[in-house]
Amino acid sequence: MNSVTGPEQDTAALRRRVQGRLTASLIATHVLGALVVVGLAALLMPSPGMSADLVRVTAVAVPVYVVSAVVAGTLWGTRGALRTLRWAAEGRRPTDAERAASLRVPLRLTCVQAVLWGIATLLFGGLAALFQPEVMLTELLVVAFAAVVVCAIAYLFGEFTLRPYAALALAGTTPPRPLHGGVNLRMLLFWCLGTGVPVAGLVVTAVLAWVRGDVSTTKLAVSVIVLGLVVLCFGLLVTVFTARSVVNPITSVQDALNRVRAGDFTVEIPVYDGTELGLLQAGFNGMAAGLAERERLRDLFGRHVGHEVALEAMRTSSELGGTVRTVSVLFVDLTGSTALAASRPPEEVVELLNRFFAVVVDEVGRHHGLVNKFVGDAALAVFGAPAPLRDHATCALAAGRAIARRLAAEVPDGPAGIGVATGDAVAGNVGDPRRFEYTVIGDPVNEAARLTELAKTAPGRLLASWTAVEASAAAEAARWTATDDVTLRGRTRPTTLATPRG
Repeated sequence: MNSVTGPEQDTAALRRRVQGRLTASLIATHVLGALVVVGLAALLMPSPGMSADLVRVTAVAVPVYVVSAVVAGTLWGTRGALRTLRWAAEGRRPTDAERAASLRVPLRLTCVQAVLWGIATLLFGGLAALFQPEVMLTELLVVAFAAVVVCAIAYLFGEFTLRPYAALALAGTTPPRPLHGGVNLRMLLFWCLGTGVPVAGLVVTAVLAWVRGDVSTTKLAVSVIVLGLVVLCFGLLVTVFTARSVVNPITSVQDALNRVRAGDFTVEIPVYDGTELGLLQAGFNGMAAGLAERERLRDLFGRHVGHEVALEAMRTSSELGGTVRTVSVLFVDLTGSTALAASRPPEEVVELLNRFFAVVVDEVGRHHGLVNKFVGDAALAVFGAPAPLRDHATCALAAGRAIARRLAAEVPDGPAGIGVATGDAVAGNVGDPRRFEYTVIGDPVNEAARLTELAKTAPGRLLASWTAVEASAAAEAARWTATDDVTLRGRTRPTTLATPRG
């Protein structure tokens, strides 16, 4: 679960599952602790062992204590933990105080176990002092060792069981600082529980045997072997849990990185660790969100100015000015747009413009050009800038023919004039450092615009300058024929017009 807004039944199911696991772990740890007490007592008790009275009392006290501890632990620990996590059952985000308290629940459950087993240590030590004082120290050490085992397992199991709630608590946030001392303290704690305390138990066993002097070599060897096996098994268990607590968050980040590398910027991993590992998970989510926002802006920027312009802007510095390039320009403008806007509802006009521009954008892109700008109901396309294009005249003329053909077939209610010209123009950023745009300025732009005006009344509604035809490839030039020489408005020299053959 990655959010607290899921269905109620999911939250209720999670609560039941967690409560069941916590209760099962409570029972299992107490039973395990009792078995450790019985096993170590049989190994470490001095000769001739426990008295009959102490054995009878212990046989009654152990099951009574286990049952009482389970009931007390369930009422005190498990229910208390679920009360702390009530915000999840209510389907809301926790406050900062509730979040901090929720992340401390595994530690709180461990403290509950410590208190219960502290009472057990005093209880069984007191029984030993009452019925057989010479074994009191051994009894205290045995129960204390079992208490350490139980507390370690309780903390590890509680942390893993409550990870769904930790993920809910930390969803959409970044832990302000590592909780409970971070990974360093966690690793030190695990070393103490998995290695330090068990080895200390071995040392204490040897010291007791040495002080008493009544332990045979065989019994001492058996005791050390059994305790060594306990240390190995318990240390392995703690090490496995330690490795999982460290590796799992790192693995989640690694898997998410692979998804980002594949282009999925929507990935988000649950943050369920309050240490530096949680900061790593939250940091990744922040990075992925930033990359997604950057990709969205880049896509939006590309839609506004053209992907070629966007790529060029990212490759070069965004400075005002431009360079002179030989380019081909295609200009297309709707015919009678003023009357069209006056005679139709705005929604129909917008729908018509969208169909019209869709054809223009599609064919210009198909022929490697750039739709540089939309001006009302007109569009200006450039071939050869910002990315160089060797056959820009060929591409522009072919695009003009394709647009004329498709507009006649697909947008018959939106006739348009199309003009194509070739020449030198300045291509670059124009405006102010605070707001500028990429554009082309020069004679071919003006010539294409004037050709478009003439094309609105010409057969086929498409005109090109003969200069553009001469600059195109032979196969494309063969599709055009020269017609008249016309001096276009605003120009001093005549332009030879060209129209498609047929």
